[in-house]
Amino acid sequence: MALNIKPLADRVLVEPSAAETTTAAGIIIPDNAKEKPQKGTVVAVGNGKKDEPLTVKVGDTVLYGKYGGTELKLEGKDYLMMRESDILAIV
Repeated sequence: MALNIKPLADRVLVEPSAAETTTAAGIIIPDNAKEKPQKGTVVAVGNGKKDEPLTVKVGDTVLYGKYGGTELKLEGKDYLMMRESDILAIV
């Protein structure tokens, strides 16, 4: 299912990975104590700026800052809209 959204300029739409629900030892983490994910998959990209083409593409798994991006809810799913400069690495 394709999203009907096209980011502008150097913006990227990222679907965050699911937060961990258990620790390595098997302890269940309650919802209010879960860490905000810092990894996700790129689902849409803009055209880039005039002199700076985008280096990420749809399908890339990326790492981003803990407080980077703007949270959006589209078609019942959570996404983050951020500038490409907020992305730290492609995994």
